Amino acid sequence: MPATAARYLYLARHGEASADESELTDAGRRQATLLGERLAGTPLSAVHHGPLPRAAQTARLIHDRLDDVPLEESKPAGDYIPYVPRREELPAVSADAMLARLALFPAEEREGGPALAQAALARFTGPVEGDVPRHELVVTHNFLIGWLVRDALDAPNWRWMGLNHANAALTVIRYAPDRPASVLFYNDMAHLPEDLRWTGFPPDLRA
Repeated sequence: MPATAARYLYLARHGEASADESELTDAGRRQATLLGERLAGTPLSAVHHGPLPRAAQTARLIHDRLDDVPLEESKPAGDYIPYVPRREELPAVSADAMLARLALFPAEEREGGPALAQAALARFTGPVEGDVPRHELVVTHNFLIGWLVRDALDAPNWRWMGLNHANAALTVIRYAPDRPASVLFYNDMAHLPEDLRWTGFPPDLRA
């Protein structure tokens, strides 16, 4: 059956995590619960989450506020480097700093990430079969959200870098047949009170 229905992809970064990233903080749990309340009236068909504890815990807290929505762990929704650019792809003024930052990450995240990033594109993007729109939530990490937004905007592969997402903020991308993907909104924190906004975001970029 051809892909003739729109997909609405909801992307959320996990809630604020503890220093060792083994669990959510109290603030992170509140963030996840409030996001679940915001999504309670959304016709979600599935909640996908990465395998790490901070994403899994966030997804469960969101799921607690939903009715009869499948909860599924997904390796492509995990935390990894989606694309390692070559120096010549990057702006000359920032290439050294960007590559130095990537070099700090474990080798397995850099080497295995690109294949997972392609799997995420295959699994989570594009229109769907049939005539019923599909709404799906992916609870994931900052890098994958940047990668999927970059793809929706047809930006260069390296441009996932520099796209930042706050904890438990919400991004929605619409994939409709026969038209470009549309980023409906990005990094939306309307469901969070001021004291829970902007966590996980670079301090110098907070509004």
